[in-house]
Amino acid sequence: MKVEGGCHCDAVRFSAELPEPVELFDCNCSICIRTGFRHLIVPHRDFRLIRGADSLSEYRFGTRTANHLFCRICGVKSFYQPRSHPDAWSVNANALDDPSRLKATVKAFDSRHWEAAAADMDRSGC
Repeated sequence: MKVEGGCHCDAVRFSAELPEPVELFDCNCSICIRTGFRHLIVPHRDFRLIRGADSLSEYRFGTRTANHLFCRICGVKSFYQPRSHPDAWSVNANALDDPSRLKATVKAFDSRHWEAAAADMDRSGC
C-alpha cells in the first residue's frame, strides 16, 4: 500500500510503500511521549522524500545515535532515523495524510529500558 504524509506546513512531504497489515510502536521515551510520535518502521528502499530536505533540522540527544529530523518551519517531526533500525526510517503514523487507512496493530516499546526492549524487538522479528 502506498501512503503519503508530511509536516504541518507541507514543506516536508514523503511517500512510502507499506505491507498490510503494519505494526506501530508506541514508545515511552522522553521525546515520543511528549510529541505523540507513533513509529511506523519503513525500510529506506521503501521511503521517498518528495520535498523538503532543505527544510529539515536535526536534533540528537542521549546516545546521539538517532537523528531526529524536524521541519524548521512548523516544528513537526514526520520521520527520523531511529537508533533501533539503522536501515529504516521511523515514520510518524500521525503524520500520514490518512492514517485511518492503516490496518495496524500497536506494540509498546519500552525505551526507558532501551537495550532490553531492542533485544525483545530483535527476538520477535520486528
